[in-house]
Amino acid sequence: MATIEEITKRIEEDPANAAFEAEGQKPLFQAPPTARINIVGQAPGAKAEEAGIVWGDESGDRLRAWLGVDRATFYDSGMFALLPMDFYFPGKSAHGDLAPRKAFADKWFPQILDTMPDIQLTVLAGSSAIHHFLDLKSKDTITDVVEHYEEYLPQYFPIIHPSGRNNIWIAEHPWFDAKVIPALQAQVREILA
Repeated sequence: MATIEEITKRIEEDPANAAFEAEGQKPLFQAPPTARINIVGQAPGAKAEEAGIVWGDESGDRLRAWLGVDRATFYDSGMFALLPMDFYFPGKSAHGDLAPRKAFADKWFPQILDTMPDIQLTVLAGSSAIHHFLDLKSKDTITDVVEHYEEYLPQYFPIIHPSGRNNIWIAEHPWFDAKVIPALQAQVREILA
């Protein structure tokens, strides 16, 4: 089995990532072998890419609040894997950031996940992660999936993406703060304990 350092080198040398590497981008992810909770998001945003820290932006601040953990626990405890659906900032579109490349996770996740045998929960933050990991029916909406998160436990916990772009959705769905976030925090506390 390859080490995470060997996998990272392969990612950096992959011709599919050459344009990002030429711009000075490095793959943003965190995969400690001791991880118990895997957080799968979309792709790093411009601020996270600039800082060189996955979830190193306002979305990350909100995500940590939703999880009920501080920054040190999130980054330094060895308990959290942070695997965006793409490890490079994909660029901007007229309506926000471009979507992560579809083939990226298929190619790299199996290799990386093999290095973390103790993952107990994968938090799926946003539609890209939810659609990648869950076998959804065409009628299933992200709202339905998040509202009925219990159906995907104990392996997966789907949530909306913590971006500020979802503030209206959060305001329109008060059950998310009242029911889903406390349940997520309870799951995280139990695993970290």
